[in-house]
Amino acid sequence: MNTDGLRTFLLVAKLKNFTRVAEQLFIAQSTVTNRVAELERELSVKLLRRDTRNVALTEQGKAFCEYARRIVEMEDACIAAIKGGVRQVRIGAVNAVYEGALKKPIFEGIARGKLYRVTIGHTAGLLDMLWDGLLDVAYVYQDMRRSGYSCKMFYEDELVFLSRADRNGFQKGIRREQLFGIPCAMCNFSLQEIGSYLRELFPSGQLFPFEVDNSNKVIDYLAAGLGYAFLPRGMVLDELSSGAFCEIPPIDFKRMIIPSYRICRTEDEDICI
Repeated sequence: MNTDGLRTFLLVAKLKNFTRVAEQLFIAQSTVTNRVAELERELSVKLLRRDTRNVALTEQGKAFCEYARRIVEMEDACIAAIKGGVRQVRIGAVNAVYEGALKKPIFEGIARGKLYRVTIGHTAGLLDMLWDGLLDVAYVYQDMRRSGYSCKMFYEDELVFLSRADRNGFQKGIRREQLFGIPCAMCNFSLQEIGSYLRELFPSGQLFPFEVDNSNKVIDYLAAGLGYAFLPRGMVLDELSSGAFCEIPPIDFKRMIIPSYRICRTEDEDICI
């Protein structure tokens, strides 16, 4: 399977426009059409629905997209690993662990001449990439044991309650019942334990002024002074040290401890942070 065709198909899937794909790849539009047609002939399925105005993925095209992406990433990783004799370490990490424990050593490693390729994502997706050989190491929230892989405790964080420093109405701390009547952001951390912890704190059916699946966006909410939120402390170390955010201690409930793990192939332990 020709990876030029795969790359072209992935760009068509993203842009939904053959002309724009041709312009971006500096090739003729007929070449784009031929590459996609060749893939469809090879797979014996229709990947795209096309008319004079619209381009859309078929169900088979949607399923094929992820496999095409993995093949292309594996080719890129192979080239990067052998080119020039310098190995690029492919790291996957959940955002809070990257911000709290990985960013500084990665930047220090770059200053010493090391090469990194970092993917930020959720635990399940990062583990799939690790099993598929697209990552060398994953820093995730799941303690996963698998033959041929090493799993070690890496970093321990706390889920803390925060506000912008000049908007804190709970200087002495906050009780659980006081959470119900204040504007709180809610983030889906894709970690079952955090979800259970938060569901127990808030009443069933609680509506939040801001719900989001990206924890960085919660930082934006806090910085705008719109209310309060729970976040891993490691994500907001800069904001806490600068005094922009403040941590509000719980009075009648406990902070949640969040462990994270480093998972890699056993032979790759020496390249890990």
